[in-house]
Amino acid sequence: MADIQIIENPEVLRGSRIAVVASRYNLGIVDRLLDACLAELEAKGISRGAVTVVRVPGAFELPVVANRLAAVGEVDAVIALGVVIRGDTPHFDYVAGECARGLARVSLDHDLPVIFGVLTVENEQQALDRAGGAHGNKGAEAALSALEMISIMHKLRP
Repeated sequence: MADIQIIENPEVLRGSRIAVVASRYNLGIVDRLLDACLAELEAKGISRGAVTVVRVPGAFELPVVANRLAAVGEVDAVIALGVVIRGDTPHFDYVAGECARGLARVSLDHDLPVIFGVLTVENEQQALDRAGGAHGNKGAEAALSALEMISIMHKLRP
């Protein structure tokens, strides 16, 4: 098989439908991720009408809603956005780990790109640095990953 490196395929992307599931926990930071994600999708030609945004309480709830969206079968990719900041208890490990595991399962169970746009950081400053600060905006990167994966999955259709 030839090497497949497709970043964007305008014909495929033009009709793409994307769901974004965003956590309300750490809302100010998640909103920065969401705004950049939506702006990047629009800049790449995805109309706002082709994007569904669903809010959930926290990162732990992202997989179940991603799963429902995937099961309905009306989207070409799901982007999950959230922020989990390490605290003084093992809560971080459970939430971050189960969120990642759940989203990976949704992707594999439904043969659908599910993009992990969840920041797992040590402190709030690290989150801000990745939500439009010193390390760019991971929401915009998640949008680009979704578009690349839609193109790849289209190319690899049975």
